Amino acid sequence: MTGITTQGEKRLVVVTGRAHTDLAEDIATELGTELVDVESRTFANGEIYARFGESIRGADVFIIQSHCPPINEWLMEQLIMVDAAKRASAKRITVVAPFYPYARQDKKGRGREPISARLVADLYKAAGADRIMSVDLHAAQIQGFFDGPVDHLFAMPVLLEHFRLKLDSANLTVVSPDMGRVRVADIWSDQLEAPLAIIHKRRDPMVANEVTVHEIVGDVEGRVCLLVDDLIDTGGTIVKAAEALKANGALRVVVAATHAVFSPPAVERLSSDAVDEVVVTDTLPLGDDKRFEKLTVLPIAPLIARAIHNVFQDASVTSMFDGAA
Repeated sequence: MTGITTQGEKRLVVVTGRAHTDLAEDIATELGTELVDVESRTFANGEIYARFGESIRGADVFIIQSHCPPINEWLMEQLIMVDAAKRASAKRITVVAPFYPYARQDKKGRGREPISARLVADLYKAAGADRIMSVDLHAAQIQGFFDGPVDHLFAMPVLLEHFRLKLDSANLTVVSPDMGRVRVADIWSDQLEAPLAIIHKRRDPMVANEVTVHEIVGDVEGRVCLLVDDLIDTGGTIVKAAEALKANGALRVVVAATHAVFSPPAVERLSSDAVDEVVVTDTLPLGDDKRFEKLTVLPIAPLIARAIHNVFQDASVTSMFDGAA
């Protein structure tokens, strides 16, 4: 069966890199199509090769790639696939990067630093991408780095549906782990009709070069605290926040995040008594080495598939997230 879906004059093509094929297959299933076969391989010297298995001339092509380790290899593979699609006369090429690569390098904190998130956007454009689709960008300003449409998807509806069934809002407090996530946490607070608390990190004047004091603004004593963030990498920030909440009388601490990077020693840290549950989506692959008893993984494929469908139909993507932006 062909992996190309035709509707009138339009043709939908969904392809994937090798980083997270399970997610791409789930997206294709949600769309009622199949992935177009791509011949991809890495040569002995590390160079990457990609070729589409059938004609994509005049098609609306969506190239899916999750950017997990080795991130540079998967980024290069996606760029090569974009170039291949451009040279194969695709009508429109959309990069689907559920976890945008180098998203945390979105500004210059000090002199002589790069803005790597902007560089990635420039690379996508130079390769031939017409559009980018990503989930929960670490910084909203990344949307302005790409010279073309950027569909910024929000995983919040997926996560909210889970927590509305699992948590009692009467005894719930939504917590921002730092000042940078207050705006997002405030939206969560409104959606769950629960009060907001903020963890303010500052330096202890008695301890040099170390953030050791976590001041909590808001009521957490005897309450279930829902810590919300866009990603969890090594887990250090989240676990220290959870410890501060427990020290201030929190009954339970539940962590919600979109992207489960889980670099070592994240699994070990998140398995500690400070955290009672961790809920993430599958924007990134989670092998057995990144799974643990307290972890719940929610599927992101239906959300991405709906956004792809809307883009293909030239319908609104923003309308999918009323109240989430």
